[in-house]
Amino acid sequence: MDLEIVVQEAFSAEGVLSRAVDHFVPRSGQAEMAVAVAHAIENAEVLVVEASTGVGKTFSYLVPALLSGERVLVSTATKALQDQLFGRDLPRLISALGVPVSTALLKGRASYLCLHRMELAFHDANLSDVTSTRALSRIQGWSHTTRTGDMAELSGLDERSPLLPFVTSTRDNCLGAQCPKVSACHVNLARREALAADVVVVNHHLFFADLAVRESGVAELLPTVRIAIFDEAHQLNETGVQFLGKNLSTGQLLEFCRDLLAAGLQLARGLVDWLAVVGYCEQAARELRLCAGQQAPGAKLLWTATAPEQLDPLAWRAALLDIHQAFEQACEVLLTVSEIAADFVRLHDRATELSARALKFSQDAVPGCVRWVDVGLQLRLVESPLTIADAVKTRMLEPSALHSSTPALPAKSWIFTSATLGDDAKLSWFTEPCGLSDARILRIGSPFDYASQAALYVPLDFPKPGDAAHPASVAQSAAAWASRLGGRTMVLTTSLRSLKLIAQALQTALAPVGEIEVLTQGEMPKRVLVERFRQGSAGGQRGCILVASASFWEGIDVPGESLQLLIIDRLPFPPPNDPMSQARSKALEAEGKSAFNKYFLPEAAVALKQGAGRLIRRESDHGVLVVCDPRLGAMGYGKRLLKALPPMQRLESQAQLEARLDQLTKICTTL
Repeated sequence: MDLEIVVQEAFSAEGVLSRAVDHFVPRSGQAEMAVAVAHAIENAEVLVVEASTGVGKTFSYLVPALLSGERVLVSTATKALQDQLFGRDLPRLISALGVPVSTALLKGRASYLCLHRMELAFHDANLSDVTSTRALSRIQGWSHTTRTGDMAELSGLDERSPLLPFVTSTRDNCLGAQCPKVSACHVNLARREALAADVVVVNHHLFFADLAVRESGVAELLPTVRIAIFDEAHQLNETGVQFLGKNLSTGQLLEFCRDLLAAGLQLARGLVDWLAVVGYCEQAARELRLCAGQQAPGAKLLWTATAPEQLDPLAWRAALLDIHQAFEQACEVLLTVSEIAADFVRLHDRATELSARALKFSQDAVPGCVRWVDVGLQLRLVESPLTIADAVKTRMLEPSALHSSTPALPAKSWIFTSATLGDDAKLSWFTEPCGLSDARILRIGSPFDYASQAALYVPLDFPKPGDAAHPASVAQSAAAWASRLGGRTMVLTTSLRSLKLIAQALQTALAPVGEIEVLTQGEMPKRVLVERFRQGSAGGQRGCILVASASFWEGIDVPGESLQLLIIDRLPFPPPNDPMSQARSKALEAEGKSAFNKYFLPEAAVALKQGAGRLIRRESDHGVLVVCDPRLGAMGYGKRLLKALPPMQRLESQAQLEARLDQLTKICTTL
């Protein structure tokens, strides 16, 4: 039977999903997207779908993919979403549809326990303290019971733990076939299972890392699947440019030094003056860091000439050449002991690569790329393409690019979907930088009744965002508004500086009363922070106001009454001094286009839409969005930004806002 017909029936009121999936409600938008995906699968098309919050896009792409009987690759934005797809959504649908489908989960190698490095860690002088020893013993105990070796299985181990690099591997330090533990390698097991499965779930970072260096296992996997689906596709371009460029950091250099010293003293003590070799490399890395001098934390130095802005060109190039020479010397030394252990062979490969990168960065940038330096505790040198368009066209969409030895592979179906992909009919914010301008476009609106569920308020009498008084005004207003609700408020900021200022002012304003707890990004792991916010005042706890930035603008799901007031501090325009923003602006201006209209405004529209999407997550949710930026109501371009938002009721005054908040409080009281 025709796949589109089968899919249409599955999503009907009497279909298999309504009979087998708890709480399934037929939605016209969900069925429309599913049929479009089925059509793309049958006709080997490229389909781009913007499916607004509430559509249920996961079922819309998984159902036709599972019913197709084809091999499928699904890529999503994060490891957490991978786990959700693999552990919850896929098993439910496979059971409901009754299809004989095998599934596999494939993450990057840093997500899996490395048995060899775990053994080395017990002899590492950097991990000799009691806390590290206990943690290592706990990991060792778990290693005897786990089948997958996925570090996410180990409860209580913070994903930010400094211990993780000591017990997992990277492309740089993996010994490959020479590893003494290769037969029990968890990474190899995951790759074998992925190659054998009908449906494989990966993440965008893994996909593009493989596209760049053909190392993660996707290179062998992709030619064998005919359907490739990218969920949360709005992150593809920014993720892709990270991996398709080049980078060199003092952190990488010092990590090599640490591994070299540990291996040298453990496996070839006395044969080489390891302290001297490592000391030379460490000194070269530190000299490069010193070249950058005192910079503001998180600074990005644009690099359009011989050296980054503000830095001495001669000293900068000399420091890079010193690194090149120091690591060349390390290569020569490692050759003398390479037959002793495979560890030294891999270290030689790493030293060769780091030496080559230092030499490359001492030369001019590749045309069409942008260079900059990230300054923090370490220095990170970056050379990146402006978009992934060329890579998508030549390395993905062209069948021969996937596997040169099998040019007769059947044409693939490519599905790209997200809740936010642009603010125009062509979704050009997404399709142009991703090389998908010729794709079929489908936009599915939200099933939510925003006019009755949500309201928007823009205070026109607020200080402008550039005013020094702006953060304090946001905090003062947020404290007053949140107090009316007893918490249930999230403040999204456009910068970490604003986050700190607003959070501190909120602490000061709310501390004397003590009825509302201020949660601030960075105080605890993101997962713990969001869980506390979801709890709100349940169980006699205090109500919450969460102040966050960056990754909290998307992917945060807080349904129900835990979030009823969402405050955005200012319009989320890209920072004009960011190297990537500057390079993209110059490229547009060179084509005779307006950088503001073609780059800055669409970026702000999409980011604003993503942030606003945190407010209404279910048909029963109610809330208010406040954007503390008078430009949204006063400037001409504000109309385009307002059009990007869901059709919420517009509140015209502070009095109307307070009345709406009081109404929300009454609703919560009666529930």
